[in-house]
Amino acid sequence: MNIGEYSVNNKVVSWLLIIIMVGGGLMAFDGMGKLEDPAFTIKMAKVVTRYPGATAREVQEELTYHIEDAIQKLEQVKQIKMSVSRPGLSDITIEFKDKYRQQDFPNIFDELRRKIKDVAPNLPPGADEPMVIDDFGDVFGVYAVITGDGYSWRDLWDTADRLKKELVQVDGVRKITIDGEQREVVYVDISRSRLAELGISPQSIMQLLESQNVVVNSGNVTVGDDYLRISPTGDFQSVQAIGDVLISSSNRQLIYLRDIAEITRAYNEIPRKMYYVNGEPGLTLGVSMQAGENVVAVGQRMRQRALELQTIVPVGMTFDMVYDQPTEVDKSVSGFIVSVGQAVAIVIVVLLLFMGLRVGMIIGTVLLITVAGTLFFMDLFEIELQRISLGALVIALGMLVDNAIVVAEGMLVRMQSGMSAAKAAGEAVGKTIWALLGGTAIGILAFSAIGLSPDSTGEFASSLFYVILISLSLSWLTAISSTPLLCALMLKSGGDGAAADPYGGKMFLLFRGAVGHAINRRWLTLGVVIALFVSAVIGFGHVKSGFFPASNTPMFFVDIWEPEGSDIRKTRVDTLQISDYIRSLPGVVQTTSVIGGPHQRFTLVYDAKESSRSYAQIIVQTETLEQIAEVWEKTDSYMRTELPWTDPIIKPLRIGPGRDSKIEARFHGPDPAVLRQLSEQAKAIMRADSESKEIRDDWRQPVKVVTPVFNEQVGRQLGVSRQDLGAALRYAFEGMPVGTYRDGIRLLPIMLRASENERGNIDSLRDIQVWSPALNRSVPVSQVVSGFETTWENAVVRGRDRIQTIIASCNATVESAGPLFERVRADIDMLDLPPGYSLTWGGEYEDTQKAQSGLAGALPTGFLLMILTSIFLFGKVRQPTIIWLTVPLAIVGISAGLLLTGGAFDFMSILGALSLVGLLIKNAIVLIDEIDQQIDAGKDGYEAILDSAVSRLRPVVLAAATTILGLIPLLGDVFFVNMSITIMAGLGFATVLTLIVVPTLYAVLFKIKQQP
Repeated sequence: MNIGEYSVNNKVVSWLLIIIMVGGGLMAFDGMGKLEDPAFTIKMAKVVTRYPGATAREVQEELTYHIEDAIQKLEQVKQIKMSVSRPGLSDITIEFKDKYRQQDFPNIFDELRRKIKDVAPNLPPGADEPMVIDDFGDVFGVYAVITGDGYSWRDLWDTADRLKKELVQVDGVRKITIDGEQREVVYVDISRSRLAELGISPQSIMQLLESQNVVVNSGNVTVGDDYLRISPTGDFQSVQAIGDVLISSSNRQLIYLRDIAEITRAYNEIPRKMYYVNGEPGLTLGVSMQAGENVVAVGQRMRQRALELQTIVPVGMTFDMVYDQPTEVDKSVSGFIVSVGQAVAIVIVVLLLFMGLRVGMIIGTVLLITVAGTLFFMDLFEIELQRISLGALVIALGMLVDNAIVVAEGMLVRMQSGMSAAKAAGEAVGKTIWALLGGTAIGILAFSAIGLSPDSTGEFASSLFYVILISLSLSWLTAISSTPLLCALMLKSGGDGAAADPYGGKMFLLFRGAVGHAINRRWLTLGVVIALFVSAVIGFGHVKSGFFPASNTPMFFVDIWEPEGSDIRKTRVDTLQISDYIRSLPGVVQTTSVIGGPHQRFTLVYDAKESSRSYAQIIVQTETLEQIAEVWEKTDSYMRTELPWTDPIIKPLRIGPGRDSKIEARFHGPDPAVLRQLSEQAKAIMRADSESKEIRDDWRQPVKVVTPVFNEQVGRQLGVSRQDLGAALRYAFEGMPVGTYRDGIRLLPIMLRASENERGNIDSLRDIQVWSPALNRSVPVSQVVSGFETTWENAVVRGRDRIQTIIASCNATVESAGPLFERVRADIDMLDLPPGYSLTWGGEYEDTQKAQSGLAGALPTGFLLMILTSIFLFGKVRQPTIIWLTVPLAIVGISAGLLLTGGAFDFMSILGALSLVGLLIKNAIVLIDEIDQQIDAGKDGYEAILDSAVSRLRPVVLAAATTILGLIPLLGDVFFVNMSITIMAGLGFATVLTLIVVPTLYAVLFKIKQQP
């Protein structure tokens, strides 16, 4: 008694299995995590170090070099992805090896901090302590901007902070971050000429203010039985109190600071990162969810709590949602559930049409049981419902019914001939159980490269493999257990055993004749197949390539780069002008701008740029996806016409990994000047191609620098040092920090600077006063400076793996960058590189190579296991040889489908091709196993091939039809469309391969011919 017969005779156990899977699936669906995209670990960290006053070159040599040296001692580091040395700032991005997973990184980050701490003694004086930023990969799925007409930045921040303290307590919320705060400062404006007149040095004022408002520990005193703390007065109780500080002039006269200075509390004149939504300034709130949470449920709890907190939001303040992941996930999951439902309905309708009402209902019921069981086990193994896992369910639908069709077909034929249900179940399952298991195992192994791929792309798509593993395993289990049970309940036995031939219909007879014709003219058949294969290989060279598609969310980005060295206020003016224009276009719903840095990471694949005063980004949201193209084109045209000095790049919201520029030429070498020359040559080649756009390099333009030439001899005579000169210049324009004003939770820097009429004109540079200790009075800067020079310097020095690197990049004006890349690569590769310099290619080419190499590294193992499984299944060599000879022929359908539809062979298409391999091998295994069984039973070889092919016609065609038609709902999803085309077109031809070419190859290899 096998499992099929046992299931019919022991109905209680069989029904228990069904109840567990269906009940578990229903309960799991409500409670399991729901995300828009699969979570994957961003295996990177940043080390940021400030070095005030240093040039980019000094930062690179004195700071970045030593920190990189410490980082490379970590064995977990894959590469130093990018080091950016700017004036006064080192920013190093580290990428860790692919083999590490999320649970490994707390220890890795701890070790990184220890290494960075060990290098501190080697850093130059004046450099701040390096900061390790290990959470910049956090995703803030709820991303909103709070604005309020007439409210100050402080009002907005206080309200946002109160909401943060309440909302962070909502179950499922991990953290909330407020960004865009403008820092308050206390300005002490003093005229340089007034100080010189009174004989007061700025240093004396600095010392007073630095010491006045610090917390002083005055100790304690015992008074009787009490132990009292001593707390003297004198700290500043208000900003106005700063003016009460007494200063001694050169004639020993005490003067109140307020008599010679204008003291104001204000926001820093040079803003930090700023946010604007629809032209209104605001602060952003980013909400990050806990891992594994159902973000839809968390979103509902947050909305409910936000409604309860309306009373603490002042009238006139509003929240504008930039990205609402719970809503997007709800729409995404709901949409996919509809797609799954449509696919299930299509599958069931096909089964009803071709197998009759009863068998169709049986297989449809088994399909629903398998899907429910899959959800149950997904919940047990903490696999969330998201784009990839739901897509895997749709992909698997046709494969899920395949096993059940084979068993149901076998029982139907036997029961129509008069066999009892139990015996029919025993024979149908007994004859196919191991072939179905082997085919199922090979179908699973076809996707193993995804599950075993160690890179981020493999991790992103890994849930597809695990869902396939669970669902196909359950499909085999339900096929040999639930299917016999339902067939026994719903099918009736023929009774007398004299039923008509089940394969005597006209369709079966026509197919039998076609197979016989192909076998009898075997060399012609194989010649045609080979010709089709060669044509497909040639045609495949014309198929568009790609990596990951853009998202179907109606949103895109406008990156604005002002000339390097621009004032952030100039960047703001241009950004607001562009956003105003964009909002005037039809279909635009909202613009959200950030000036001076990136937005908070609101999606997993958001590419956050480093902070820069010359950088801004606008998020443009439209009503529909179709409106993006027109808004995109008009925005691009407007910027290039009205703001030609900017360097814009417009990009879509991506779904998977990727980068801004699809074509990147990276030059590595020691001399910045040579690197710039090579970059210019590469950019010239890119510009010469009419299909290129957005041509740039990542070092950007050199910037002007004002260089006072310090006269050291005179300086020594006057007692003026280089530090004194620097402090005087800073005081004259930007201002010097001279203390801190404590105001509750806020610490406001006190900035000492020249009065407004003196600091606004660089022409007065020579007249700036610097204090001379030798003369005990101020002297003009011109006495200690022999001249002023205007020079050029690199404001950005970038490196990669400790080698200076400049990246020349561009995009294509057409959808696919592949043809443009091939053209410019041929010319750039011909550049004559000096000794010590090298060229590597990044962009989409590198991303694709990495993703494919990750798959390629895992493919040999998967294919070896598939080959071994096929050999162990038959215990022979010729049968597996037939199977594997047909596998490469799947390219015929793939090439035809992608060329006819204009689709691209992207990463998801690769996954579709792998699934094709599994389907093709599985069908071939069942057919060849049937031929072997009939020959072993004594039937003539020729007749055995024909009878076996006919008996497998309905299961193979139905499995193909259900898979192909079940993928129709995915054709409307930009993420899955190319994969769907690959499977649908490829499987259509693969069905012909299985039914015609496999019997022909069997006849050739076993030398079987028709008996005269």
